[in-house]
Amino acid sequence: MIISRTPMRVSFLGGGSDLAVYYGRGYGQVLSTAIDRYIFITVNRKFDDLIRVSYSKTEMVDHVDKVEHNIIREAMKIVGVERGVDIVYMGDIPLGTAGIGLGSSSSLAVGVLNALYAYVGKHVSAERLAREACEIEIDRLGHPMGKQDQYAAAYGGFNRYRFNKDESVFVDPIIWRRATREALNAKLLMFYTGVERHSSTILADQQDGIRDNAGYLDQMVALSETMREMLVKNDLHAVGELLHQGWMGKRKLAPGVTSPRIDELYELARGAGAVGGKILGAGGGGFLMLYAEEADQDRVRQALADLKETPFRFEPQGSKIIYVSD
Repeated sequence: MIISRTPMRVSFLGGGSDLAVYYGRGYGQVLSTAIDRYIFITVNRKFDDLIRVSYSKTEMVDHVDKVEHNIIREAMKIVGVERGVDIVYMGDIPLGTAGIGLGSSSSLAVGVLNALYAYVGKHVSAERLAREACEIEIDRLGHPMGKQDQYAAAYGGFNRYRFNKDESVFVDPIIWRRATREALNAKLLMFYTGVERHSSTILADQQDGIRDNAGYLDQMVALSETMREMLVKNDLHAVGELLHQGWMGKRKLAPGVTSPRIDELYELARGAGAVGGKILGAGGGGFLMLYAEEADQDRVRQALADLKETPFRFEPQGSKIIYVSD
C-alpha cells in the first residue's frame, strides 16, 4: 500500500498570468503558498485484475480506459498502471465541494501521480510531477486553466513562480525571516462563502479576454513582485494593501469573478477592519481570504459570522509519500 499527501494552495497575486495565452507574450508570475489542507491518495494492489476507484462514488472496471474519473484515468495511463489496482481519494475539504479556489483538482493530479509512481517503485521529481499534472489537466483534458496550482502542489512552500514563454517554470522560494512568515500567517483569515462555482467557465472567459485585459494582468504581475519585496522587508501592512489592489484588478478580468454577494461580504470585512483580501482561485465563490491585524480580527469574524472560518497554516512541503507497505 502507498499513501501520498499533497497540499492545496493559496494564491496571493498574479493569478491569470499563468495562462499560456498570457505568458506566451513573455512571462507570467504568481506568488502563492501551499497550506495544511491536503489531498490523500491510497494505492493498493488488488487480488484480481480489476480496477477499483473510490471517491464520492466507487467505480469497478476491468480496464483503465473505462475509468470515469478523468484525472485518475489519465494519471494511470501516464504511469503505465492499467489493471489490478485499488485507488482511494480523500480530502480535508469535503468531496463534492465544487469551486473552492484552493487548487484541489491539481493537488489530486499531482498526488495520484506521486502515489502511482511510488506503487511501481519510482521516485520522481517535483518538477516532473508538476509538468505531468499540467499535461493531464491542460493538454489531455483541455481544462482552461493555468499552471500555478500544479507547481504549488508539487513543490510546497511559499514561492514566486515565473512561467516563461518557452514553457519552462522558475520556482523561487521567498527569502524571508521565520518571524515574518509566522506573523503573516497570523494576519490571514479564510472563510468559506458557501457559494459554489465552476472555475472553468470563469477561466474560459478570462482567456478569451486576455488581449483586452493584458494591461490589468501586467499590473498584477508587477504587484506580485512588489509583494515579494515587502515580505523580504517585513512590511506586512503593505501586503494587505497590495491584496486589495490585486482584488480590485482581478474583478475586471471576467464577468463571473465577483458577484453582489461576494462584494457585500468583502465590504463587510473591510468595514470591520480588514485591510484587503480576495476570493481565492478563479473567483465567483469558494473561499474568501482576508488580511487583518490581530486587533481587528474579532470584529471581522463578527461581521462574517454567517460564514465558516477555516484556519490554515503555510505548508513547507509539497506532495510526499507518507506511507509505504509491501
